[in-house]
Amino acid sequence: MSLAPPSTTRPVRRIAAAATQCSTEATIYGKCIVADYNSVHKNKCAEEFLRLKNCFMIAMKSKA
Repeated sequence: MSLAPPSTTRPVRRIAAAATQCSTEATIYGKCIVADYNSVHKNKCAEEFLRLKNCFMIAMKSKA
């Protein structure tokens, strides 16, 4: 008996694959947040986040 149907696990695999393609952007965003983690606020590192988001969106579309 399987815990989840295959269609449920595919999005997770696609997200994992996208994450490997966007490791550079993820690293840059992470470093930006950690640089001053005591003062995290809305829109902090917004430019870095948008680059990471765009990378994920492109990676997810290419794997569809």
